[in-house]
Amino acid sequence: MAEALRLTESASAVFAVLAQAGTATRPQLASLAGLSKPTVSSAVAELESARLAAHSGTASGATGRSAAVYGLGPAAGAVLAVDLGPALTRVRGCALDGTLLAQATGSRDEAADVVREAVFALPDGAPLRSIVVAVGDVTAEQDGAAARPATAKAGPVFDAMAVALPKGVPVHLENNVNCAALAELHEGAARGRASFGYLRIGVGIGLGIVVGGHVLRGANGAAGELARLPYPWDEAVEPRQEALEEYIGARSLVRRAAEAWPETDGPCPRTPDELFALAREGRATARTVVDRHAADIGRLAAAVTAVLDPGLIVLGGSTGADPQLLAGVRAEMARLSWPTEVVSSTVGDLGTVVGASRLAVARGVQTVTDVARAKD
Repeated sequence: MAEALRLTESASAVFAVLAQAGTATRPQLASLAGLSKPTVSSAVAELESARLAAHSGTASGATGRSAAVYGLGPAAGAVLAVDLGPALTRVRGCALDGTLLAQATGSRDEAADVVREAVFALPDGAPLRSIVVAVGDVTAEQDGAAARPATAKAGPVFDAMAVALPKGVPVHLENNVNCAALAELHEGAARGRASFGYLRIGVGIGLGIVVGGHVLRGANGAAGELARLPYPWDEAVEPRQEALEEYIGARSLVRRAAEAWPETDGPCPRTPDELFALAREGRATARTVVDRHAADIGRLAAAVTAVLDPGLIVLGGSTGADPQLLAGVRAEMARLSWPTEVVSSTVGDLGTVVGASRLAVARGVQTVTDVARAKD
């Protein structure tokens, strides 16, 4: 763990602005931080002395005069983002300005080795400031307790991975769907939208709720846990937890295809990818199953809209993001709900680790700027 820093308030403010900007001149830092030029000059000198900022070049202004350009220094450090996906583990190491420094991918069972590979690839001597782990589970953290998924759903794989995490670095958990929603907000289909719902459909189901540019997590860290919706609502059947996820998830989609598949259509698709590929080819049975899946997702989206009225629903996940579903979801939404824009995800499979990286960077900057400060 990096040694404790002691910064003035102005140096902390300038560091946060510099991390967000990537590079900037002192006049630009003064404008962005809302500080006077002399105060910024003093803050930059303080950050340079601590190796948190470094001169990275010069820029010519409108008058022809050159100004020094600053970026983060070697002591600013790095952060780590880990996506413990249902099949793959993705890890990214980033500088505090968001620059990608290292990445690694492997199977879920190889999570610890994937983390070690990414950590080893980080620049030598760069202090690790923060770690964010995205899990498919509720992520409420208890006071005084080590970070761990709140239920047994992701606990074992988290424990197996956690042995590879560097000691002494703050570890924060976040729901994987919430991370993907953040990626859509900043880099994807919801860019420029303050409020929306990110509906992920894949092996499981989940909802990322963004309100006013922030993810809604809920009192128990469980906002958007659609698998807990009571299902089915039927006099003859008792609702049970995760029954809706079981019905809409990828395994049931493949099962329904197998039940409907005629022998004359050749080999039955064994995965959602195979099913969607056959539907794109115009195979009638595959198209029928995919259309029914779109209608089911549309009904779920209508339920989300009835509660949140988000204005925008982004469809993501290993099956939900397929463009073939879009027309069917929109049609069912139009039938059951009020006008709501529905679009497909544009960040793809990397959405969770991209969003986790953003959170890790924000946490890392906070680690530097929230240290014990001396007053100006």
